[in-house]
Amino acid sequence: MSKCLMHLVGDNGEIELYEDKVIITRKRLFAKLSHGFFKGDKTIYLEQISGIQIKPASSFLVGFIQFTLVGGIERTKGLIDATKDENTVTFTKKDNDLAYAIKEKIEELKSLKDKRIFGISTADELRKYKQLQDEGVITEEEFEAIKRKILDIL
Repeated sequence: MSKCLMHLVGDNGEIELYEDKVIITRKRLFAKLSHGFFKGDKTIYLEQISGIQIKPASSFLVGFIQFTLVGGIERTKGLIDATKDENTVTFTKKDNDLAYAIKEKIEELKSLKDKRIFGISTADELRKYKQLQDEGVITEEEFEAIKRKILDIL
């Protein structure tokens, strides 16, 4: 089994992000009350995700992260409706940054997978960034960080 990259514990569920999927679990009491006691974990593969909406939490209102799926119908009438959606997890203000980080990581993973599917090889990617380093556009440290990131994803 692959390693969990990020984990958000929200009010009505938890999100575990892996290299190829997101798993939404409903373990806590509020999650069970809002989504049912007998629902299991929901696995969403990254290629199924067509969009990610985030409403940041404030001091008074919870925020949410909602995954839009290819061919899916998500609830779009605001916070109350979104909290009932099975592809949505609500969270408090302290988790705003983590929710955005999860969104960015998913977009990054999907982008890298798309590049591999459409024939852009790892060598081509590294060559492109090496050229930028040689031209002085990025530093050696930036190139090494990008290289680690590209090689770590594969």
